[in-house]
Amino acid sequence: LGELKKKAYAVRRRCLDMSMDKGEGYIGQALGISDLLTALYFSEMRYDPANPEWADRDRFLMSTGHYSSALWAVLAEAGVLDPAELPTYGLNGSRLQMTTLDTVPGCEIVGGSLGQGLGVGVGVALGLRMDGRRSRVFVEVSDGELQEGAVWEAAMSADTFRLDNLVACIDCNGIQADGEIVVNIEPVANKWRAFGWDTCEIDGNDMAALMAALARARGHDGRPKAIVLRTTSGKGIPSLENRERKHFLRVNDNEWAALSAELDANANV
Repeated sequence: LGELKKKAYAVRRRCLDMSMDKGEGYIGQALGISDLLTALYFSEMRYDPANPEWADRDRFLMSTGHYSSALWAVLAEAGVLDPAELPTYGLNGSRLQMTTLDTVPGCEIVGGSLGQGLGVGVGVALGLRMDGRRSRVFVEVSDGELQEGAVWEAAMSADTFRLDNLVACIDCNGIQADGEIVVNIEPVANKWRAFGWDTCEIDGNDMAALMAALARARGHDGRPKAIVLRTTSGKGIPSLENRERKHFLRVNDNEWAALSAELDANANV
């Protein structure tokens, strides 16, 4: 558990460094989801960094493509990407853009069009099962996306096809582009249960709780799995955690050193 927490800090450090001096970006979401990605890539998933296209690998699909810096950071930490490429994040001509692109090794789908990831995940999970593979599919979904009907169509399909190799990781950070979630989506966990999913709800920034939830999701009982993650946007940097309008953060040039120091001070929290 201690090693995973250290890895989560390293992922957050890479996320912050990638945005450093760019002045803006989806920093909060990346910091908030770093614990989940760390738990998946360094403990739970069957994944070979030396062979990211291994046919029997578990798949991670990031539906919210604007969380991309967290994925780039964890892939660099895992050895899939060269860390020297990370400073090109968001620059013209770079393949590491502010949304996910499947031309990047280790990235399974193109992100950016919200509400589509779970539907793709259902198709991938069904295809893997038809091919006789024991791979599992983990799909990150945001609470903002739950306002879209396509998500619930996919959820119904997963239950219909009894896809117990599919795990939805629902990032509930309470924000969308213009502030708080507009449409009432609560109670989130009960909705997923009503759609036939084996569901638990946890603090998504608690590594021990994450590991327990992922262990529970290994069961093959014919039901897809859902983990509702209550995360904090900007996790690990208190001044960002407490900032209003955190969807797309703008950071002044003179703030970076202080943010970096805050992250280091909270490395073991």
